[in-house]
Amino acid sequence: GLVRQNSRNTRQTARRPGLKSRPKTNTHSNNPNNPTSSKKYKAYNTLVDVLTSVKRVQFNYSENNGSFLPGYLQTPGFIGTLKPTIGYTFGSQKDIRYLAARNGWLTVFPEFNQQYTEVHNDNLNYTINIEPFRDLKIDLTGGRAYAENLTENFNTIDSNNDGFSDEYNSLIRNSFGNFNISTSLIKTAFNKSDESSSKTFDDFRDNRLTIARRLAQRDGINMTNPVNFEDGDINSYPLGYGKTNQSVLLPAFLSAYTGKDAGKVKLGAFRDVPIPNWTLKYTGLMKKKWFKKHFKRFSVTHGYNSMYTINQFMSNLNYEAKDTDLDYTQQSPNTLDQSGNYKNENLFSNINLMEQFSPLIKLDMEMKSSLKILAEIKKDRMLSLSFDNNLMTEIQGYEYILGLGYRFKDVRIRSKLAGAKQVIKSDLNMKLDVSVRNNKTIIRYLDLENNQVTAGQTLYSLKYSADYAFSKNLTGLFYFDYGFSVYAISS
Repeated sequence: GLVRQNSRNTRQTARRPGLKSRPKTNTHSNNPNNPTSSKKYKAYNTLVDVLTSVKRVQFNYSENNGSFLPGYLQTPGFIGTLKPTIGYTFGSQKDIRYLAARNGWLTVFPEFNQQYTEVHNDNLNYTINIEPFRDLKIDLTGGRAYAENLTENFNTIDSNNDGFSDEYNSLIRNSFGNFNISTSLIKTAFNKSDESSSKTFDDFRDNRLTIARRLAQRDGINMTNPVNFEDGDINSYPLGYGKTNQSVLLPAFLSAYTGKDAGKVKLGAFRDVPIPNWTLKYTGLMKKKWFKKHFKRFSVTHGYNSMYTINQFMSNLNYEAKDTDLDYTQQSPNTLDQSGNYKNENLFSNINLMEQFSPLIKLDMEMKSSLKILAEIKKDRMLSLSFDNNLMTEIQGYEYILGLGYRFKDVRIRSKLAGAKQVIKSDLNMKLDVSVRNNKTIIRYLDLENNQVTAGQTLYSLKYSADYAFSKNLTGLFYFDYGFSVYAISS
């Protein structure tokens, strides 16, 4: 560290009686009492606050890789082994299956049926704390998690008939995993969406054609030849990329609900950059005279959290790549599914989008009279798209909370509960919370105008509590809890 020390010597001088000293004039340009200097001083502090607003940044990244090769015949020595390779012994994940087979280190037992396995996991999380002003705190958080397991059945070939393997033969290869990443749906958070209509869902439907044509152009399909389109209409869906194809539905769904242009959204299922979510807290209103006069504390809070999740993906064992040099009618039948669409290399059962305003806004205050008030509004929604039946499930939720609290100081009670009859003086704390929670589940059909409410309820809740400390070891508590539900459907 660098330390600077300043010292000042003060000299006292005796004056002759009757001698008046000359008044001192402060001409220092940085005098804070000078209006011009004060403005410069405030501007300087503001600039410093902005430049130093990022208080803390933390990134965490972890990766785990592993492999399991059964049927390995070599025996480890006393301190281990450097086979099959030195790198593999010290953790390298370079593929050693074919090397081990060529060296005769794998079993040739004909009934051997254990699977080769690879595991890969990577996680990224970050947190950023920002204070652009002293009364405003912003916390940014984000993350991405990817996990994949690969399994493969195999056997080995003994071409020399000497009882040792010569070649590794892959039989059935399968992979499965899951994925989630922080994202943002705030562009569509307040769009009208109920059981009768949904603007965002209509955009999802319309985006399918744009995505299908982008996929066709990517594969070099002639977009002006009617032979390459359904019903011979070049304004319809390209053959092989119909409106129910998973490759079409997934990016169309994401582009609609994230509010992105369907002509620019990424066509794949996985995303690389986690978009930050946030929490904001502002306490600067206490600087105002009116708030200082009536409140001990007053804060405003807002939070947003959103996530894109693939619960499970797996490789398509029936997948056969199409030949981009051939027209649709010349493709092998094995490249098409039952709906006439090109098969996808990976299969997804469903994908989910989650959004929470927790809270949308929250006011937390305490008045000079010791009355505490908490007012809060929460909003959330869950969107799930199923590729098995092409249905989208939307769960909407709203919650309104009002909390009151008051402390009666030095309440006197004559009681024997804490021992001999005596007058007890303690504080009486009372709390009252009232909330209304409304949630609704809507199923939307992609190609039918038949939206249905399948579940939901409006829940009214009232909670009251009062506590009084009779002594250090005995506290009395009274509470009342009431709940009432009105269901959205009769079942």
